[in-house]
Amino acid sequence: MPTAIAVTSVDLALPAQDERTMPAVVLRDLDRRPLEQTLLEVQALVEQFGHLVVVCSQATPQPVLRRLYTLRALLESDRIALFVPELPPLGVAVLARQLRQLASCDLSPGVLASAGRLLTHYLHAGAVLGSVARLDRVPVGLKAHAKSWVPGTQFAVVAHPEPQLVKAVPGAALKGPEFGTWLLLAKGQLQSDWTASLVNSWGAHGMREAPLPAESAAWWGTGRLVEFCAHLADLSVLYQLVTSVRQSVCHWCGVDVIGDRCVFCSATPPTHHPPAPRAALERRAPA
Repeated sequence: MPTAIAVTSVDLALPAQDERTMPAVVLRDLDRRPLEQTLLEVQALVEQFGHLVVVCSQATPQPVLRRLYTLRALLESDRIALFVPELPPLGVAVLARQLRQLASCDLSPGVLASAGRLLTHYLHAGAVLGSVARLDRVPVGLKAHAKSWVPGTQFAVVAHPEPQLVKAVPGAALKGPEFGTWLLLAKGQLQSDWTASLVNSWGAHGMREAPLPAESAAWWGTGRLVEFCAHLADLSVLYQLVTSVRQSVCHWCGVDVIGDRCVFCSATPPTHHPPAPRAALERRAPA
């Protein structure tokens, strides 16, 4: 039974990458519907799929996040994982689709859910912005703040995996991935041709477009933007990355995991202190 991958809005459910990609579960209007109704919905999903992984953006409204944690607590379930990566909304949508691709493979729920943290390291997410005056996700110098008030000035920004900011002019470059990726573009209220240079400078296989997530304006501090995300699109590559990592068993809930934290119960491996040297023990022994 495949693990369900859920998002909190339709615009985070990108179209399927291939015929094996599992459909996204969209948890709509969690903060606007009665608690009893959303509780029954999530309970039914857990009963149907066995495990549920909800991928959220850090720009997801706080009432929605609180409702998710409330539902998980009321169900007292360790089969619901809430994952809020440090990615812009388009990157979150890409990551959710990658997990949907992997959901069709022979990965256990714990390994699939843990794969989210691993795959974030292979995402390069940023945007071209018409202003950085309200940008607080990336360090912005005083000069950039001053230039953002000049009409027509645009900035190219990478928020993940490491912050970068340059003025979006011909010849300006951003450090990109050192492996082949596809580039996904989501256009907001900004006209910019600068992103076309990323296909060549980042060695992308090609470029596709998607609708701009509604949470992007809040995340970037402006609606005048073009968001982009370079990512691995091939399922066989994603599968090889995940299965090449050593797996362990969560000592608390018993699921297979990769990494140092179980995404279902949040348990970390217990700390084992090495035995004291024999000489030290002898010194401590009473005379």
